[in-house]
Amino acid sequence: MADCPHTIGVEFGTRIMEVNSQKVKLQIWDTAGQERFRAVTRSYYRGAAGALMVYDITRRSTYNHLSSWLTDARNLTNPNTVIILIGNKADLEAQRDVTYEEAKQGENVEEAFLEAAKRIYQNIQDGSLDLNAAESGVQHKPGAALTPTASRPKKAAAANHRQELQTNRTDRWTDRRRQKDTQRSTRH
Repeated sequence: MADCPHTIGVEFGTRIMEVNSQKVKLQIWDTAGQERFRAVTRSYYRGAAGALMVYDITRRSTYNHLSSWLTDARNLTNPNTVIILIGNKADLEAQRDVTYEEAKQGENVEEAFLEAAKRIYQNIQDGSLDLNAAESGVQHKPGAALTPTASRPKKAAAANHRQELQTNRTDRWTDRRRQKDTQRSTRH
């Protein structure tokens, strides 16, 4: 996990999961945390059932920016939206720059706190994350807007193909966005 690249622009993925014997389609939008992408990121809060605020436990600057992201999320989502703080790269404990206690009690944290790394990520990838199991590491509160879907699980090949198509579309969108930003900055 230490060598994962930073998100540039927006990445998108979907997962079909079973929650309380109902199929739920998760649409996951991974938005960049850099300030230059803030306007783009804000547009993805509308209609969201949940927001995961992720900081790098080895980089204090990512933790320090959480208060502004939390303010945006609260202002742009409905009151039932679940907001969860995730300390990423928990497998790099020796390099930790933000302590667990500090993050749990800090002013940036009011909704929830999770230490997440390989286990949760792998369970999401495998489609085996049980949101109701305490050991999953996921906490949710009443009123979370999970929407059941009648979709049946797709074959792995079809799902992979769809993901590749979406990734290509997102990459093209990100490239166009970068070009426009570059054009704007060179004009001024």
